[in-house]
This record gives sequence, structure tokens and C-alpha cells, in this order.
Amino acid sequence: MQDKTQQDSWKQLAGEAAARLIEQDMVIGLGTGSTATYLLHALARRIEQEGLRIVGAVPTSLATEQLARELSIPLTTLDMHPELDLAIDGADEIDRRLCLIKGGGGALLREKIVASAAQRFVVVGDVTKQVPLLGTHFPLPVETVPFAVSPVRKRLEALGAIVQLRQRAGQVFITDNGNMIYDCSFPGGIQEPTELQTQIKKIVGVVETGLFLDMVERAIIGGPDGVKELSGRTT
Repeated sequence: MQDKTQQDSWKQLAGEAAARLIEQDMVIGLGTGSTATYLLHALARRIEQEGLRIVGAVPTSLATEQLARELSIPLTTLDMHPELDLAIDGADEIDRRLCLIKGGGGALLREKIVASAAQRFVVVGDVTKQVPLLGTHFPLPVETVPFAVSPVRKRLEALGAIVQLRQRAGQVFITDNGNMIYDCSFPGGIQEPTELQTQIKKIVGVVETGLFLDMVERAIIGGPDGVKELSGRTT
């Protein structure tokens, strides 16, 4: 287990490196989570100290929106800008192909919408997020319509998942979209993520999964040796 202070410093390195990818007059998507928080602070410093000008940023959660406002980062919406130049977000797990598990912060639906709207999607994280197989350490979040939680649970279990309804502070967690999240563990990890994604998305009542497959252009990873960049999809 890595020291949290050390891990936070790696996240900060990655967030600051990712902020340097943002160019003048871009429309960007801003992710959610601890590494994304470092990104927002680094972006705010560039705006203030370097005169960086962006058209606007689309936040992936209410928490990111609030922080962006506090940091005076200009915001916009997908209604105003349905196509983004760049989206940057964190991840809970990153495999060798730069496929991801996301959704630990509960914003997976908006995160996937924003990533899909971007010409380029860059993921940031620290070395502890890298895994040989998705589902190794982190359960797969599945966002579910509240009306369907019981039948969805039954069908997820039929796919081999150990299912836990997410709670926070002793209460059922509700997403920014008014939905619930099942955290699904798969013993031995997720062997066939594409097939699993297909099967879960067939379940009526499932809104979205935390599998982000073949979406990442680049990963920026902070670690004890500084920052490294890994290339993902080329189209």
C-alpha cells in the first residue's frame, strides 16, 4: 500500500502535466475525482498566471462544476458546445490497452458522455491505477434506474458479479442524475470487458457502466520517476 501523501504527489504531477495539454480557445471537458481536482487547480493557475484563454469547460459532475466556479474557470454546456476539443479525466483502473474502470466518484454517466463528445480523451492518474486486468482491485460501477434495482441485481448476479448497492454515510448513494449504482466485483477480474459491457448494457434498467473501452488517446501517469505518457487509440 502506497503512502497517501506520496500517492497524492503523483496525482498532482499527472494533473499538472495534463493541464499543459490545454491550448488557447479550446472547449474542454473536466473530469471528476482526486486527480481531476489537481487538474482544475493547475488549469486555474495557467488562466491566472499565463493568460490562458479557453472558450469554456463542461464539468462532469456538480462537484466539479462547483470547484470550477470557485476557481473562476469559465464553464459551458454540451447544449452550447456539443463537440469538445479535449476531455481530461481520472480513472480507478487503467489496463495495458488504456481501457478503464471509472465511476468511483459516482459520475460515470456524465463522464462517459463528455468523453464521447471530445475529439481527444486523455486520462490522468498515478501508477497505483495501472492493472494487468480490469476489475483486479476495483469493482465495476453500474448505474441503474431506481425502479429497476431488483431485476437488474438479479441479472448482474447471473453474469457472475458479486453485487453491492453503493452507499455513502449510511444512505443509498444517488447520482447527479437521480440513479443508483451497483458496484460489481468479478472474482479473477474481468476477462472479456467488451463482451461484459455488451451483456450488461442489454439489461433493461441499466443506464451505463464504468467500462471505458477504446476511448483513450493518451494516459498521463504520475509516479516515483515523474510523469510518463502512454498512447492509446489512434483514431
